[in-house]
Amino acid sequence: MPYLSEAEAKKRIQSLSEELQEHNYNYYVLASPTISDRDYDQTLEDLAELEKAYPQFASPDSPTQRVGGEPVEGFETVPHARPMISLANSYDLEDIRAFGQRTRKLLPDQEFSYVVEPKVDGVAASLRYENGILVQALTRGDGRKGDNITSNIRTIASIPLRLRLSPSPAVLEVRGEVYMTRSGFQKLNESRESKGLSVFANPRNACAGSLKLLDSKEVAKRPLDAVWYGTGEVQGIEFDTHAGLLTGLKKAGFVTPSWIRECGDISEVEQALEENLEARHDYPFEMDGAVVKVNERSLYEKLGSTAKSPRWAMAYKYEPEQVETLLKDITIQVGRTGVLTPVAELDPVSVSGTMVSRATLHNWDEIQRKDVRVGDTVVIEKAGEIIPAVVKVVMEKRPEDAPPVAEPQACPVCEGNVEKREGEVAFRCANVSCPAKVESWLRHFAGRRAMDIDHLGEELIKVLLDQKLISDISDLYTLHEKKDTLLSMERMGTKSVENLLQAIEDSKQQDLWRLIHGLGIPHVGERTAQILEENFDSLQDLQAAIPSTLETIPDIGPIVAEAIVEYFRRDTIQDLLFALSETGVNMQSRRTPPKESDSTLAGKTIVLTGSLSKMTRNEAKEKLRVLGANVTGSVSTKTDLLIAGEAAGSKLAKAEKLGIEIWNEEKMIEEISQHA
Repeated sequence: MPYLSEAEAKKRIQSLSEELQEHNYNYYVLASPTISDRDYDQTLEDLAELEKAYPQFASPDSPTQRVGGEPVEGFETVPHARPMISLANSYDLEDIRAFGQRTRKLLPDQEFSYVVEPKVDGVAASLRYENGILVQALTRGDGRKGDNITSNIRTIASIPLRLRLSPSPAVLEVRGEVYMTRSGFQKLNESRESKGLSVFANPRNACAGSLKLLDSKEVAKRPLDAVWYGTGEVQGIEFDTHAGLLTGLKKAGFVTPSWIRECGDISEVEQALEENLEARHDYPFEMDGAVVKVNERSLYEKLGSTAKSPRWAMAYKYEPEQVETLLKDITIQVGRTGVLTPVAELDPVSVSGTMVSRATLHNWDEIQRKDVRVGDTVVIEKAGEIIPAVVKVVMEKRPEDAPPVAEPQACPVCEGNVEKREGEVAFRCANVSCPAKVESWLRHFAGRRAMDIDHLGEELIKVLLDQKLISDISDLYTLHEKKDTLLSMERMGTKSVENLLQAIEDSKQQDLWRLIHGLGIPHVGERTAQILEENFDSLQDLQAAIPSTLETIPDIGPIVAEAIVEYFRRDTIQDLLFALSETGVNMQSRRTPPKESDSTLAGKTIVLTGSLSKMTRNEAKEKLRVLGANVTGSVSTKTDLLIAGEAAGSKLAKAEKLGIEIWNEEKMIEEISQHA
């Protein structure tokens, strides 16, 4: 490198940086490259050498600074400046027409139009720029707060680190979808398969998994890209229309939807939806529908939002694509509750833009109903554009010697006995120690919707089982006794082990419903677990319950009641719960008992339905319980009151039929306010 004065070096670094940013804009945003890949790489290398020699002039938004340093320990959760609410969606054109009618009703004297754009099947993200510099990137999370994935987002070359705007706005939050390209997804899976690694089910899962990697150097190797179409907090810049927003974002350096249509009315919207469908495989990303938005952004505040979604936009999802292929074999997967699920092994075929070689057959009753046999030509589709499923058999193509599929006689993993309980369609492995059941159970127990044990992922669970460090969920709470063994394991440093053990220790204090859910009781999901905690002071009380007692609880029917009693009756479960209790896992309810209330709602059984605009459903439930109400999920003759929000459906109709008292959200809030 020739000697340069500091002034010359600073000028040269700035010049190369601007040149590379311009090339990035031409390549990713305009799709019109002005330099060869080789020349680009050489220019980037020249800049990196200069910045190494003159580090005082290297800026954080330099094209060389996309990949960060050491892997992070975990993702910080950060509140969104403005909530990231999701769109209401439908597969029915009548709902799009109803959307148009509602919009017209809300804007009777306004002139407005619509914009239609493709719906990207990716991972929602929000980028925050302050004075033109990218300072933060968050996932959607729960809509109110998300994971800080800034270091990973910076690795995506199409995302500008500095806005191409002068002057730059004080704050610009840009929202859109990060996705994995179809071609990149296929290459990634081929590479993983060749290395003996598990493959991803679809591009969206691969993208989500990539953004969750703790090492940005690894993220940089993944074929990620992004498209941007919305805003969060904005200070110092305005956009009159959605079409104008997209134009403005493109000028600022963002990739925006390559196809949009401005429509004067809903009939034009319907034509645009058809046009977008025809182009679904032309996009580099998975596209599962279209988004219809009111074009005039100045009307958004007037149109407002429900608790879950804006009233100025709606997503229309296309019916999944169906294709024919050969069913070569039927294999069996074993789930955490021992359920045996038959899986169709297929001749690989492209469905909705991705290669599919396996599809679920659900259960043996379904196999018999559809008369599916090995050797059949079958029609498959992606349910929700995600999970491949067998729709039907092409009977005229069936081989003459194709035999019916026999029901399973033993577990394919442990060879233990299988059972089929009365009233159920599923066959289950009866062996409590079946390795497949234990692994799935541990994943469920540690999951976010159960005991929420950070740092205990699928791969680590497999390793702990393989190393025989654990054999069931109670063993997790004795891992601190095996710390030296953990430290000796590959890729388990001191900090990783300490984080894992602390997360396990913290989980001992989780709410009782999380433990109930984590136990994997058949038919007991998250909501049922919460209902059980609301009705029992401890796990011991729940263990002692009889079916008739359980059936008095709203939303607990005879099948669920019998499943709960049968589960706790097993000696192995009783031993397990004793072991958990001995390690200090919380088994007491922490619910706040309802205070004495003079509210008219005290003692009443209430059902909430529809969308609320003033508070979330959970907030409303808690406020009603404080007033002494019993909030349930289904309408029955025992229901005293139904509170109906916007777009209330079948529950409202049933309540009207039964003559149940009905309130709107405003009346509920008035009652709550009187006793606040």
